[in-house]
Amino acid sequence: MPLLPTFSATLLFATLLLALSPGHSTAAAQWQGAAFKGDRATLGKLAAAGAKTVRVYGEEDAWVLDEAERLGLKVVMGLWIDHPRHGRLDFEKETARRAQEAAIATFVRRHKDHPALLAWGVGNEVETALADPLPVWREIDRLAAVVKAIDPAHPTLMVVADAGVERLAPLATCCANVDLLGINIYAGAAFDLPRRLAAMGIKKPVVVAELGPLGQWQAGRKPWGAPVELTSSEKAKFYRDALAFLRTQPQIAGVFPFLWGSKQEQTETWHGILLADGTATAMTDAVTEAWGASVVAPAPLIRGIGIAADVFAPSQEISAGVDAASFDGSPLATEWKVVSEATDLRVGGDAEAEPARIPVHVKHADAATVRFVAPERPGAYRLFMTIRDRNGKGATANLPFLVK
Repeated sequence: MPLLPTFSATLLFATLLLALSPGHSTAAAQWQGAAFKGDRATLGKLAAAGAKTVRVYGEEDAWVLDEAERLGLKVVMGLWIDHPRHGRLDFEKETARRAQEAAIATFVRRHKDHPALLAWGVGNEVETALADPLPVWREIDRLAAVVKAIDPAHPTLMVVADAGVERLAPLATCCANVDLLGINIYAGAAFDLPRRLAAMGIKKPVVVAELGPLGQWQAGRKPWGAPVELTSSEKAKFYRDALAFLRTQPQIAGVFPFLWGSKQEQTETWHGILLADGTATAMTDAVTEAWGASVVAPAPLIRGIGIAADVFAPSQEISAGVDAASFDGSPLATEWKVVSEATDLRVGGDAEAEPARIPVHVKHADAATVRFVAPERPGAYRLFMTIRDRNGKGATANLPFLVK
């Protein structure tokens, strides 16, 4: 699908959309898929759910190209650019910048003709923690020009973190070599995105490169600082509403829910559409339906959760419960576990260590209720509940509590 490098970004994107979805208008052919981190089995589940595209973050996931071709998926292939805050690359040094450029150029030459390749993702939130993001964005634009010179047939995508209008406004005139602007967006900001793009004067096609429910940095907090996570059913509602809204916006070129897989970030469940063992959830159902596939047996619905109090004395008895239901009224099974509140907290999605599971004496547990003895050691904890049905689907929720 050769394209001339003089094509405008909009025409380039439209041509790629039509190639991806022949017979459909560009408005109906947004890139639909998910941000991905996982194995071949997890990628297979993504294709089975009706996704047509997948976004990966870096060169270590180049294996996805071959597997995606087999599964009928197209790939937004990430080109990882080191973040200045990590200290591994000094952007002030020409030799360091050229070394990174050479590595990216080699990778692009190796994979530019792969039939599963859809676009190049040049960096992800590289500006995190910088007071002035513009110098880094200009460097990304320079690297995007390098990529386009080697491979003019695939568009370039630069991904930034969502921020205020003032911080993102320079993107209206910056970065002419970036064909599509990617923004990672969480919670209600998704519904305000078109207005903010207009206010900033950003006119190029925009990809929601990560779409997620309420992030831990946005959530309400307990008095001791623990953020309150939504249940899987609440997250599923967000995905349904946000995906339906974004599909109607002509400037939005694609949307990638975050994350098809699972990861530890504040908790083990905050950002995963799947459970760690690959179990599908109500979130999986929501994106599957948005992608046009049917869901025959929906995941369990969580209608409410509760705990007797927020604060307990050491070794005090604690009771908690969940109101959940299967779609067909069949019995559910619930796993209850207590975990220390995470302390290895990072920014920008950096890897975090999993907090320890705390052994507690359980006096009673069934699908709906649990009674257990609080840990002896004072501190912040979470009670996790994982509900499973007979069809192999799950639901998750957790409740922060304090022992003092």
